[in-house]
Amino acid sequence: MNTKYIDLIDQSFYFPQEEFKLEDNTLNFHNIDLMQLVEEHGAPLKFTYLPQISNNIQRAKTWFAEAFKKYDYKGKYNYCYCTKSSHFKHVLDEALTNNIHIETSSAFDIDIVKALKKEGKITDKTYVLSNGFKREQYITNIAELINEGHKNCIPIIDNYEEIDLLSQEIKGKFNVGIRIASEEEPKFEFYTSRLGIGYKNIVPFYKNQIQNNKKVQLKMLHFFINTGIRDNAYYWNELTKCLKVYTALKKICPTLDSLNIGGGFPIKNSLAFDFDYAYMVDEIVNQIKTVCEEEGVDTPNIFTEFGSFTVGESGGAIYKVLYQKQQNDREKWNMINSSFITTLPDTWAINKRFIMLPINRWNESYERVLLGGLTCDSDDYYNSEQHTNAIYLPKFNKDKPLYIGFFNTGAYQETIGGFGGLQHCLIPTPKHLLIQRDAEGNLTTKIFAEQQKSEDLLNILGYKSSDTVETKTELQHTTINK
Repeated sequence: MNTKYIDLIDQSFYFPQEEFKLEDNTLNFHNIDLMQLVEEHGAPLKFTYLPQISNNIQRAKTWFAEAFKKYDYKGKYNYCYCTKSSHFKHVLDEALTNNIHIETSSAFDIDIVKALKKEGKITDKTYVLSNGFKREQYITNIAELINEGHKNCIPIIDNYEEIDLLSQEIKGKFNVGIRIASEEEPKFEFYTSRLGIGYKNIVPFYKNQIQNNKKVQLKMLHFFINTGIRDNAYYWNELTKCLKVYTALKKICPTLDSLNIGGGFPIKNSLAFDFDYAYMVDEIVNQIKTVCEEEGVDTPNIFTEFGSFTVGESGGAIYKVLYQKQQNDREKWNMINSSFITTLPDTWAINKRFIMLPINRWNESYERVLLGGLTCDSDDYYNSEQHTNAIYLPKFNKDKPLYIGFFNTGAYQETIGGFGGLQHCLIPTPKHLLIQRDAEGNLTTKIFAEQQKSEDLLNILGYKSSDTVETKTELQHTTINK
């Protein structure tokens, strides 16, 4: 009878997969021995496998190069990284080794750009696309960057006042883009995105504020929808509407030469994940060229702003199952030694699912469970996998520790969770490792951050550093027991 956990996986999916395989009854991720990580660094533990960032960038570049060649597409492709997905220096350092550009969202992003320029990681030739609603400091920082000679910084206009605000602080001519306020799916809580300018208003806006403005040139039209790039009628319909706006603008604006289709490539969230990236790129390029030819305008340079796709699949989190609670005759709660709310906030905030697999004990029998976090919040749990609507794990045995991993968690979780700051119920942020490969392909591991200490949190809360050790220990003990 097939009752082992490995049997369940074999019956449900194609396994092993490119990034997952078993070795000595334990899980390897990109040929990383995860149990060895646990033995060396303990759990809870977060890690970033940096080579996967470059892998995904190069995959996307290949898909666009193949589509451009197939359709004899006249124009250039520019890969931009959406920095808000993860602002960490190790992420930007790795991404920028691939000759890419970046997209910013706020004033402090420009400070990161300046720091990277000082290090020689980017140059004035690097495109910096500045999205978002621009408050005073953001406007000032963009203007400083352009005034210092970074002409490839292109602010993407989000509202009607931004042209005037930028013109007041930027010396000389500058380029801009316009963001389309896309219309959302009918099931959304609102009809039109709060970001950008409506389809029908873009041409009038160009005529009123840009066409006769000797200081401003329109270079780019920006298009993005919340649901991302999906092969469905809604996406193709919105893309067609965008292309109609682009061609109408191009006919009256000779400086317009770029179309930014934003981000939105999905990342793998299940062993059953199946998304044909190459087909989607092929069809997008085909449709852009077809519409432009029909309207008699030149095909634009294509920009993308992939964020989650760039960094998401590089991340992982490992937890230990501390204890099992049988709360009724049907539900078993496996309690992890951390919190989902604090370390994987998207599981709680937007019900996002990541790939979840045990690290060890694959050759043992399994059971259905719920996963609970340490905080005293009733929402601190993870109760289903996207492919099965349930969680199955090797049976709990207090004499055989069980470790579980969540994978492809590299986008947004640290920043949304408030890395280095206060955590719900004062649960400390786990140790974080950076994993790289050297020139010979050997793994190298570096500790990016140790697990938070009680002193770190108490200092943020305003308690004096002279507080007694007994008080700190008591506070931490009381919090975890809750």
